[in-house]
Amino acid sequence: MTSPISYARPMDTEYRSIISDNRRWSGFVSRPGDIFVCTPPKCGTTWTQMIVRSLLFPDGNSPGPVTEIAPWIEARFNPIDDVIARLAAQTHRRSIKSHTPADGIPWFEDASYIVVGRDGKDAFMSFLNHMRSMREENLSMLAGTAAEDGIEMGAFPPLDDVHAFFAYWLEGADWFRHLGSFWARREQANVMFVHFNDLKADLEGQMRSIAEFLGIEISEVLWPEVVERCTFAAMKANASDIADFDLMFQGGADAFLFKGTNGRWRDVLTDDEIAAFDRRCVELLAPDAIAWLAGQSPPSN
Repeated sequence: MTSPISYARPMDTEYRSIISDNRRWSGFVSRPGDIFVCTPPKCGTTWTQMIVRSLLFPDGNSPGPVTEIAPWIEARFNPIDDVIARLAAQTHRRSIKSHTPADGIPWFEDASYIVVGRDGKDAFMSFLNHMRSMREENLSMLAGTAAEDGIEMGAFPPLDDVHAFFAYWLEGADWFRHLGSFWARREQANVMFVHFNDLKADLEGQMRSIAEFLGIEISEVLWPEVVERCTFAAMKANASDIADFDLMFQGGADAFLFKGTNGRWRDVLTDDEIAAFDRRCVELLAPDAIAWLAGQSPPSN
């Protein structure tokens, strides 16, 4: 039986880069109950995707690796027709990943949006490692196809200069823009905010909250294994169950699932850079969003 089609409100803004392109959403058809994991890069995306998959398949009988069954639609790595066809063929409740701000993705009232936040300085350090680990041949391929697609790449600072890259990251403001766009929708019933630090502090408690938000009931007998699959140690030990990281990253899963720790920026960023980050927060984020990201208050959703 064909699932009912859910139509989206139109997207307001184009977000195109060497790595991602939100035009790729144009062929997507939603189904009621779809789950969107929406984060800035390196804020717990893959972790949350793993959590959602473990909740959807509590017996551990997932039909495939995380990135195969819960694709990143905007990513320019694979032909979009293949990604859309793979999603259309799924018969289970679906999950999709996005790194695009809320005004650049389709919005469905009968879908669920899980937004994950993390201190921006921690996200930056993880993103820097991520970019340094990407295979050069993949970056070259993306650069070539971006030019063919009419995507302007702009200047890119050397990855071995952390301070130049931090200035570039601040100027681009992707982390700020993403969180700010979803924060404006945080009171909607189909939006849930999750903090990276809360996942680290109380994984089971956060997973139970996510399950409740998604309307998923898990047998108490299964909860221990449902949670265990989502620990950092288990994900690293079973990395092939998430993705084939060797295809994209030098060092494979060890590079992608690097440390999962916070505070590494303290020995790297200068006082002036931290002050510049704080000023950017004040410019682009609401005060209560800043407080939530700092762990000082819960979101109001």
